[in-house]
Amino acid sequence: MRSATPSCPARTRRPSRARVTAPAVLAAGVVLLGLAAVTATPRAYAAESPVDLGVAGSYSVVGGRAVVNTGPSTLDGSVGVFSGSAITGFPPGLVGGEIHAADAEAESAQAATTIAYNDAARRAPTEVYNDDPHELGGGDPLVAGVYKANVSAGLTGTVTLDGQGDPSSVWIFQIGSSLTTATNSRVALTNGALACNVFWQVGSSATLGVGTDFVGTVLALTSITANTGATIDGRLLARNGSVVLDTNVFQSSECDRSPSPSASTSPSESASPSASASPSVSASPSESASPSESASPSDLPVPSASDTETGGGSDNGNGNGDDNGNGNGDDNGSGNGSGNGDEDRPTATSTSRTGLAETGSGAGTTAAALAGVGLLLLGGVLLAVRRQAGGHGRHR
Repeated sequence: MRSATPSCPARTRRPSRARVTAPAVLAAGVVLLGLAAVTATPRAYAAESPVDLGVAGSYSVVGGRAVVNTGPSTLDGSVGVFSGSAITGFPPGLVGGEIHAADAEAESAQAATTIAYNDAARRAPTEVYNDDPHELGGGDPLVAGVYKANVSAGLTGTVTLDGQGDPSSVWIFQIGSSLTTATNSRVALTNGALACNVFWQVGSSATLGVGTDFVGTVLALTSITANTGATIDGRLLARNGSVVLDTNVFQSSECDRSPSPSASTSPSESASPSASASPSVSASPSESASPSESASPSDLPVPSASDTETGGGSDNGNGNGDDNGNGNGDDNGSGNGSGNGDEDRPTATSTSRTGLAETGSGAGTTAAALAGVGLLLLGGVLLAVRRQAGGHGRHR
């Protein structure tokens, strides 16, 4: 008699649960890595308009108290000083433009310098640095934007300005007190960046080290010193103090900001009386660059006692300024001038958002990348475990 074969108990089906599968984990890892790659790309800020230099744009050097040169410096633009009157060292220095000392033209250039300084100081920053001094050299290339150092700034080595293929890109550096460049430091331009679109607004004094290859227009509240062999692709414009040169070479580059030919009324555009542009549409004298648009003595504010220094100039090459706008100059031992350097000095508090570099974007990018790598590793482990479990099931 055949014994009854024991029947296998029926398996109870477990309630179905959503499972985290290896492919899902792998997909999540890939997404996070892609997000990290996107956020790590260089940032481009809203386009900034250039600082309008007015009539000061035709000058290589403008001083408030004096302009003093030593050695065979070469300037391709004009030289001016106001309200001081001393310009010395030319020759041996060579001036490609004109020399204006305490005349109406120099007064206009100084007034235009003041307007440009205030314009640059009021721009909303896209990056803010609180270290003192903030080192500009040796880091990643800087795209167009407004970079604010609340205290002082230094340049050692090379700082690269990346135009990202846009020749209209603008860089404005706002420096609370002093700017100092080290020996043989360099400002490099790449990908379409132009020197005429670089501006340095300095709250006290700027010093360019020996052999510095400098780019941009310096707008300093007090004084500017260019040491031996420094080259400047731009301008040195000082409001209250002196500008001191020593065997320097200037190339005052200017950007073409004139309207494009398509915007002007050419003979080919005005074919017949009925088709030609009416007087209100055609390029009238009011639309062209007229003397009323340039900074002239009549329409530009004349620097007041709080903007410029009073006192004698310097015929022997001496002129010093401090952070409060005070400067001492001598005319064979006499003359003392002081200016209120605090009126237009930018405050040390940030008036705009700090850059992503200070608000943790780098940390966020790193965290996303690490999370993505971790999920990829976890997905790989789960996939390996699943395959191993499947292999054991087939051999039972």
